[in-house]
Amino acid sequence: MPHSTPSAAETQPSAGEFYARAEALQPVLRERAADAEHARSVPADSIQAFRDAGLVRMTQPERYGGNAMGWDVLCGVAQRLTRGDGAQGWVMAIMGDHAQMLGSFPLQAQEDVWGENPDALISALFDSKCVATPVDGGYRFSGTFGFSSGIDHVDWVICAGFIVDSDKRDGPHFFMVRRSEVTLIDDWDVVGLEGTGSKSFEVEDAFVPDYAVLDGALARMGRSPGAEVNPQGVYRVPRGYLTPALFASMSIGIAQGLMDAWLDHTATRQSRGIAVGELPSSHMIAGECAAEIDGADALNRNTVSEAMLALDAGNELSKSELLTAKRNSAWACRTALNAGTRLFNTAGGNAIFHGSPVERIYRNLLASAAHHIVNWELSALESGKDLILGRR
Repeated sequence: MPHSTPSAAETQPSAGEFYARAEALQPVLRERAADAEHARSVPADSIQAFRDAGLVRMTQPERYGGNAMGWDVLCGVAQRLTRGDGAQGWVMAIMGDHAQMLGSFPLQAQEDVWGENPDALISALFDSKCVATPVDGGYRFSGTFGFSSGIDHVDWVICAGFIVDSDKRDGPHFFMVRRSEVTLIDDWDVVGLEGTGSKSFEVEDAFVPDYAVLDGALARMGRSPGAEVNPQGVYRVPRGYLTPALFASMSIGIAQGLMDAWLDHTATRQSRGIAVGELPSSHMIAGECAAEIDGADALNRNTVSEAMLALDAGNELSKSELLTAKRNSAWACRTALNAGTRLFNTAGGNAIFHGSPVERIYRNLLASAAHHIVNWELSALESGKDLILGRR
């Protein structure tokens, strides 16, 4: 049943308050960044800090004590956290993403999770060839999954898979599975974002009730059963088209963190007796890269803010608007990566050693920008095709 909470007017923090809380966490995330990378997992203290700051409930429905904040707010928080540390900020952002997704499931699935534990955390894996077999009351679900960020700390996982019945194959759809039914595979040995702890896991013959399944096609277009009980626009986000804005926000935040580290490094750097920070070439690099990162930020923020204005007003986005949003976020991500690459390439030999913040942050940026959802070529192709053929 829905849980009684104080009125939203009494308890709802503003977007600015959430941003301030995220910015306040940047110093401690920087301090823990090397430890997170070494452990290949987010420190438990950082997860608790996210809880204490109220960030884990940002996109949780109000009926369970959450804030139901917009996708634009989640993106803004993600960008600020990843400026402190890409890996730890990534996990908090992903958990916010998955809380929004659970809010799109049928109400009984939400009740199973948040009715039992309003502080429950959720991980997920959306790229899957796994199989759900229909049985009485639900499905038997099995499969092996990879790239599940933050799974060390969660209570539930959202798993993608296909419903297979006789010779029929339908999906992909999304299935809620308890973390206790998951077996972890410690295979997270990667070049960047090591601190996310994005291990693989295996599910074997788990029972999933029929109400704990979200239709993948509906989720992609933002037409979910959860939107019927949670009225805020965030539960109608078309996941296939606005999710890229979240991942672009994280790459932009990491690029901003790289800029911070590069400036600190360059300000005191000496090369063969020359103060590098006093060179006009360094000034030009700083100005151009800052402009590129700021431009990427402005485009991505405007894209997601305009989309949320429409969704909060009860409107749907057109196909062209969705493709433009996806393209803009992919471009913003690519631009942030290009700026970050230039910063790394001009940081000098000392910056390539392990233990250098510049080196670690750049590897995190490479890993973040490699996510398929912000693939520039595909996004530009889809948008360009629509721009030309849509005129016919």
